[in-house]
Amino acid sequence: MSVRTATPDDVPVMVRLVHELADYEKAAHECGLTEGRLHAALFGPDPSAGALVATDDDGAVVGTAIWFRTFSTWEGVAGIHLEDLYVTPGARGGGHGAALLAELAAEVARRGWKRLEWNVLDWNTPAIGFYRSVGAVPNEGWTTYRLTGDPLVALAGRTGGAAGR
Repeated sequence: MSVRTATPDDVPVMVRLVHELADYEKAAHECGLTEGRLHAALFGPDPSAGALVATDDDGAVVGTAIWFRTFSTWEGVAGIHLEDLYVTPGARGGGHGAALLAELAAEVARRGWKRLEWNVLDWNTPAIGFYRSVGAVPNEGWTTYRLTGDPLVALAGRTGGAAGR
């Protein structure tokens, strides 16, 4: 088993893994990730995300961690938000998830950043147990909000575009 930075050749399998995760989270209908979108996000002229992959002994990709940089005004430094951590069912329990998280933690430390954060569904008790086993704790008292689709467009329409001038 090993963990490495994702390459453009990994994009197809990473897209498949994200779609597997969406299916597991009962949200397959919400997942619109394509190879083109992921390739642009990771390797385009203005990358917005980073990714790691975990491989088995044969070199096959069996897990991925896709992340993006955040910034904490309270800490005054950047951090990482882990968008997706997924290991195929047949490879779970082999240390791939822990190795992916450990590599992300090492990246945070190397860069002098302060946080590694992510979200987990309330009902995903296996993931919650795993995260607690590595020392992660929930961010009690905070609720994540999301603005998307028509409400996002409507809110954006309230501006005269001054921020872009």
